[in-house]
Amino acid sequence: MDHLDYQLLTLLQQDGRSSIKHLSERLFISGPAISQRIKQLEERGIITGYHAALDYEQTNLAIKAYIQISVEPQQKPQFYTYIQDIPNILECDCVTGPYSMLLKVVFPTTSKLDHFINQIQSFGRTNTQIVFSTPLSSRGFTFKKTDEPLD
Repeated sequence: MDHLDYQLLTLLQQDGRSSIKHLSERLFISGPAISQRIKQLEERGIITGYHAALDYEQTNLAIKAYIQISVEPQQKPQFYTYIQDIPNILECDCVTGPYSMLLKVVFPTTSKLDHFINQIQSFGRTNTQIVFSTPLSSRGFTFKKTDEPLD
């Protein structure tokens, strides 16, 4: 990847719906060159998709929480299968520390969150933090104008 690829990734993270023309004007290269770079980044698995950022409160999913859960290694395949079909789970990360998994979830009410927590406790102990506010929402990584990401 060169510096133009990194700049292109930064722009696409800011607005995944940017037109080829807009990207071309911002990066000072032709539209076909932009299209080719995007295609290559997709084929290499660097760009994995395009998504709409939602305000979950506006969709009746006002309760956001992070749930830590201890899942034993032999239970991981069963746990992964279980969580695949639960739309309230936005992310699941395997992490270090006393808990092995970190789930980011959204629910319409605390009682529905509580019900979900009771269900997943069959996989192990949990620790939950409910989010009060999000002063910095999910954003993409802004690459420097060099060929390497920031340390």
